[in-house]
Amino acid sequence: MLDAVAETPVPAHPAADDDAPAAPAPSPVLVRTRADLREVLDRQRGTRAVVMTMGALHEGHLDLVREARRRADHVVVTIFVNPLQFAPGEDLDAYPRDLEADLAKLAEVGADVVFAPDPETMYPNGDPRVRVEPGPLAAVLEGATRPTHFAGVLTVVLKLLHLTRPHVALFGQKDAQQLALVRAMVRDLDVDVEVVGVPIRREPDGLAMSSRNAYLSGTDRAAALALSGALDAARGAAGAGAEQVLAAARERLVAEPGVRLDYLELVDPETMEAVPADASGPALLVVAAWVGTTRLIDNTILDLWKDE
Repeated sequence: MLDAVAETPVPAHPAADDDAPAAPAPSPVLVRTRADLREVLDRQRGTRAVVMTMGALHEGHLDLVREARRRADHVVVTIFVNPLQFAPGEDLDAYPRDLEADLAKLAEVGADVVFAPDPETMYPNGDPRVRVEPGPLAAVLEGATRPTHFAGVLTVVLKLLHLTRPHVALFGQKDAQQLALVRAMVRDLDVDVEVVGVPIRREPDGLAMSSRNAYLSGTDRAAALALSGALDAARGAAGAGAEQVLAAARERLVAEPGVRLDYLELVDPETMEAVPADASGPALLVVAAWVGTTRLIDNTILDLWKDE
């Protein structure tokens, strides 16, 4: 059976009441099995968008759903903490999970279906023997720190694309390397779906929204602002060339003792290869750092040029 909230019967002749509170948004249909997902999707007519998440939803995730709502007749959100993309010692067991809260948020932004499988549903034969090989694009930046991560990501993304059969799939720009890899996989493996990137949602003070922000103490939360501060400093140096961009960002990061830098690179947005010192035009500045025990990432697109 499908997990769904039953509809409340409506009186035949309800009394008019202009001051009555608005009716709550309808809850999305919650499905947990492949068969139930197929049954729901087979009843849909029109275009379909998918937003893939690991739950613990924040406004950045909800922006993806809002954009999906604008682009398609039906919106499917997947919630699955994918064990394939966690290496031993990473935070798989501790990763925040709150399905009830996630469903309430998704009702407010118009999700139609939530697919929340368990690992046995996604991987019925255990860890898959065949996985997506992400290639050299996954060997740098996040891939250098987490060498098995993107094979796990692309494997589950491809499986979810097959299971949800969308016309469009939306991903956040905060995970810029992941977005580039998904686009490359869709192109190179002839997957018939449009991939759309959605801009980063930030807190009022500039911190990029992330489910892992919940791990930050008050002191760590203040220190974490160095990441977005470094991006701001870099944008201010965009007219001085690539080397000055990196120098400005690095200066801001090393000034914060609570931040331990993993990497800071200025790269091509599609290939993730470092841009030359004399580069001009669009470039992606990416940063990853440890703040306390929490590893955070952030990025921004810059338009490089150099004053003569």
